[in-house]
Amino acid sequence: MSEDVRDVYSVERVRRQRHRPLVMGTHGAITAGHYLAVAGGYRIAQQGGNAVDIAAAAGFCLSVLEPQETSPGGEVPMLIYSAKERRVFAVSGVGWSPRAFTIEWCRDHGIDLIPGDGYLPACVPAVVDTWATALERFGTMRLAQVLGPAIDLAHEGFPAYPALRNTLKGNERKLVERYPSTCEVYLPEGRVPDLGERIRNPDLAETFRTLCRAEAEHAHKGRAAGIQAARDGFYKGEIAERIACFIRENPVEDDSGTAHTGLLDYDDLAEWHATIEEPVSLTSMGLGVHKCPTWTQGPVFLQQLAILDGMDLEAMGLNSPEYVHARIEAAKLAFADREAYYGDPRLDDVPFGVLLSPAYAAQRRALIGASASLELRPGDVGRGIPAYATLDVRADNRRATGLDGPPSDAGEMHPCDTTHLDVVDAEGNMVAATPSGGWLTASPIIRGLGFPLGTRGQMFYLDPARPNALAPHRRPRATLTPTVVTRGGEPLLAFGVRGGDTQDQTTLQFFLSHARFGLGVQEALDVPTFYSEHFPCSFYPRASRPGVVCIENTFEPAVVEALRERGHDVQVMAGLALKMMAIRRDARHGTVQAGVCATAEHAHALAW
Repeated sequence: MSEDVRDVYSVERVRRQRHRPLVMGTHGAITAGHYLAVAGGYRIAQQGGNAVDIAAAAGFCLSVLEPQETSPGGEVPMLIYSAKERRVFAVSGVGWSPRAFTIEWCRDHGIDLIPGDGYLPACVPAVVDTWATALERFGTMRLAQVLGPAIDLAHEGFPAYPALRNTLKGNERKLVERYPSTCEVYLPEGRVPDLGERIRNPDLAETFRTLCRAEAEHAHKGRAAGIQAARDGFYKGEIAERIACFIRENPVEDDSGTAHTGLLDYDDLAEWHATIEEPVSLTSMGLGVHKCPTWTQGPVFLQQLAILDGMDLEAMGLNSPEYVHARIEAAKLAFADREAYYGDPRLDDVPFGVLLSPAYAAQRRALIGASASLELRPGDVGRGIPAYATLDVRADNRRATGLDGPPSDAGEMHPCDTTHLDVVDAEGNMVAATPSGGWLTASPIIRGLGFPLGTRGQMFYLDPARPNALAPHRRPRATLTPTVVTRGGEPLLAFGVRGGDTQDQTTLQFFLSHARFGLGVQEALDVPTFYSEHFPCSFYPRASRPGVVCIENTFEPAVVEALRERGHDVQVMAGLALKMMAIRRDARHGTVQAGVCATAEHAHALAW
């Protein structure tokens, strides 16, 4: 590569671009998807809370502030670095499926794809118990303390901002015609709120107060007992009963074209608990990279990293055609393995001893040629490549369930999204959490509670031979995927992003830009990015787009043309609102750095 061409793909060129300011402090830092959630978390920091206390407060605030992206009815996978124990833990913030919702039920009711909206894809709401579990095990405060900022936001209201207004306006007809209980909260006067108009959710405030009262009644038994009582107030009390009753008595039309009542019942909620588990980890460049297990897609980040570790990316140049091609082809291989092997590790045997081994990574790396592959190519982990692994999801569902006749009409993916938060404190405790689900546009609000149920069950398959196949009390393979990185056993980075299947591609862009190319945190967050849509989407209607690469329009035109010459179907995007954020702990200088990418709209970072 000539020197003038090399400069186009150099880190110096990236550094010359404009960025948000890097936020730095000496005690702690927080990033979150909404600036008022950052304020709520900082309020807890000022009261002496540690990173987990701060993160829980911010997480509950996000469930009020970003109902288009998360709510108490959704999920929140998280990673926690415990400074006391000097290790990383994964907290399973993904609820399980109803006992009554089975592949046989789908066959008997003509369902060949689990819909993306309504009640059928509802799993147990995971947010409350996940934060309660994290707080009890790693925090210092009572649940009522960390709920305080969220209760104030729900009760007093917050200003309507553009992203929320756009969601309400774009889904106004659906909400009015099918979700009247949602209109009572977000369209209270039969219209979309004006910019800056207060949005209140008094029912959600009361739901949170119910948990506080349950905790207070058992506070004399100790902090842990109080938190457990609050948790039971949600999953074993009136709240659980109201959820089960509402979805049983208020059928709603979903993507199947039919109105269904809910199958999630009181016992499904009462029996579920969040769990603290070992993360899946890989050593790369001397760093420990930690991801949630395969109740998320998180390990595809590690598989891509293992493949790319054997390639001289620096010689290619950051965002050069060679670099983008290598990244895209590695992603295709890792996500093909996701389709073939990932599922709830309690029920599915996921062969990480092979998938993350150097020998397997070398075999996969050798498949990357000069041209784009248009095949879905899962690897052989010693069992033979499963026949289902390369089939269209709907076609495989219909084959496995024996459904006859024409397939049902498929709708479009629902325009819902995800948020994120990171926290580090002065002791070195670190949290990365990715809240999502319970979207106001995908399921009606449970009247009196202030939140809808999630629809994560749309990610299950209906072929029982597959991992991640629908089964009673199984956790779906969520796309939500926070990351924590350690160095020498000490916390270094926490980061995450929204974007469904693309998350572990765009966060990899940040990590490589920072760890391999030496860019600063904010510079790496703002590096133009790209992703593949080659493999089956995790969301209804489960389509794939073989060969498609989505790339930001800030890339050099020569890169786009070179990728097309290699056979990639390049779609240039006007802008990718990634909402990527990260925190770095600099142990050598005793400081912390935090940043949010320039396209993140209302997300924010704060250090102190």
